[in-house]
Amino acid sequence: MISTAIWSAAMARRYNALSSLDLLHFLQLSIDSRTLELAQQCHARIHSSGLNQHSVLATKLISAYSACRSPFDSQCFFDSFETKNVYIYNTLINGFAKNRIFAQSILLFEQMWAGDVLPDEFTFSSIVKILGESGDFRSGQMVHCVCEKNGFVLDTVVGNSFMSLYVKNDRLSDALKVFDGMPVRNLSSWNVILLGYVRLKEKNLSNDLWDFVKAMQIEGWEFDAFTVSTLLSFCAEDRNTWYYGRELHCRVFKKSLNLEIGSDCDDHHLGCCLIDMYSKSSRLISARKVFEQLTHRNVFAWTSIVNGYVQNGIFKEACAFFFNMQIEGIKPNKVSLVSILPACSSLASLKGAKQVHGFAIKQNLSREVSFTNALMDTYVKTGSLSCARWVFEYGSVIKDIISWSTMILGYGLHGRGQEAVFMFNQMLDEGIKPDMITAVGVLSACARSGLVEEGIKIYDSLLNDHSVKPTLEMCSCMVDSFGRSGQLDRALEFINTMPMRPGPSVWGALLNASTLHGNREIRELSYKFLVQMEPENPSNYVSLSNLYASSQRWDAVSEVRRLMKDRGMHKSPGRSWIDIKSETHSFYISDKAHPCSDMIYERLDELSTTMKEAGLESEFESGIKLCE
Repeated sequence: MISTAIWSAAMARRYNALSSLDLLHFLQLSIDSRTLELAQQCHARIHSSGLNQHSVLATKLISAYSACRSPFDSQCFFDSFETKNVYIYNTLINGFAKNRIFAQSILLFEQMWAGDVLPDEFTFSSIVKILGESGDFRSGQMVHCVCEKNGFVLDTVVGNSFMSLYVKNDRLSDALKVFDGMPVRNLSSWNVILLGYVRLKEKNLSNDLWDFVKAMQIEGWEFDAFTVSTLLSFCAEDRNTWYYGRELHCRVFKKSLNLEIGSDCDDHHLGCCLIDMYSKSSRLISARKVFEQLTHRNVFAWTSIVNGYVQNGIFKEACAFFFNMQIEGIKPNKVSLVSILPACSSLASLKGAKQVHGFAIKQNLSREVSFTNALMDTYVKTGSLSCARWVFEYGSVIKDIISWSTMILGYGLHGRGQEAVFMFNQMLDEGIKPDMITAVGVLSACARSGLVEEGIKIYDSLLNDHSVKPTLEMCSCMVDSFGRSGQLDRALEFINTMPMRPGPSVWGALLNASTLHGNREIRELSYKFLVQMEPENPSNYVSLSNLYASSQRWDAVSEVRRLMKDRGMHKSPGRSWIDIKSETHSFYISDKAHPCSDMIYERLDELSTTMKEAGLESEFESGIKLCE
């Protein structure tokens, strides 16, 4: 910042000798330092010197006010200028745009078009970017028509702006038409189209994308950091193209593109992109190597590697990275905190969730909607519904549909269906429209709590009153609701009248119900449909084999086992976690590796005996089979 004393001293020394060049110098200082007071003093000196109509000074003064977050002062000076030219218009239009006052920029463009000053290429390029930022796609198309009539679209910068507008609105075909009609292209032209392919994320366009990349190379264009990072993001989304990402990684080293996260250039993004690409391709060793090669690791690099381990289900390692990140003196940001919360959920670490929550409060990050939603979900999954409700009531300033859905799902998960229904009705009273996730949450809660008739009413209301289209998940909730209450015939009737073909989730719900109520006929029917729909799922074959074995149908057992052998399938053992005194214990089916396994099995035998004496033997056996 430039102090008033320094400015006053400079003005005093040169009071009688200030020229337009001096004023331009001081205006540039006000822009660089973003000092509004200095810009205002320059404005006063321009006025007292009779330089109000000096076009160069006027342009610089408008830029200074805009840089100092005072664009309406620019407007006042602009209005007093008698002979306006295209450069002054352009400066003021961009000044409002930089302050994100897009409506004023568009109004100025309309005034310019209606007046005597004709827009130039820079004007059109600027206004198209502004229309793209403001989401006014229709106006952008109208400006495109005007540009084509006047030949401006042939300009490379203007053409790039129109392509960017179309790409932002997922109109890749229109962007390609502009691209094909450009007589001169630069690297940005190619990069915009690449971004368009990546934004669509359609697998059927994968070949077109790589053909476009080959054409780019044939024409002799070298990749820059933006090109590489855009392609890496595409490779990350499509796991089948990770080897292209590996080739891009080689190109980074060959062309000496900078991987360093701490650098000031655009290349610093590449390290995070590579980590993300390898992580999403389940190649964590490569992701970690990239991370370790970065000598300047900032919060984005640490967050990328933490998120990579979380995505691959290696939660302990993710927590270790999160801990080491803070040891290195890097403070987690909002994205870091949201990334680590799923690890706390999966490890059932309530203590870890509370520590993350406490850190967020200290760093004033606890009010972010994305964080509070993730935190509520974590508290629900770690068994603390009261903490989740506290965050919902007092911790979140803004409650969106995800906030309400998380709490509804939480109550349902904990078997508190009445409270889930109450919260659902409360959400409707607040004027929030339910979506598919909310619908599944409340219907699932009704099923778990035996609220069959309530679930039917809500299901009908969702379809008829709230225009929610039925999904397989919603239908499986209804089947589960009928099945849990023992109404298996009604569940079958519902399946037969579904508006879509029943999927594995629907037959799985019926299977669980038939197992619970000991209905072998419906259970076998469910297994047969599941085997047809999921021929690569070994669990269905194992369960069907066990069912046949319990009925002593050994020929059927042999046939099922033969099918499994022919398809080379084997079932991975189930596993569960429990967190005791900040230590996570993991268990497999029939696991005896735990140091306390003898004591655990002894206790299980006692529970089994107690349940049999209480007449709960069938429920115990059903539970064991479902776990298997």
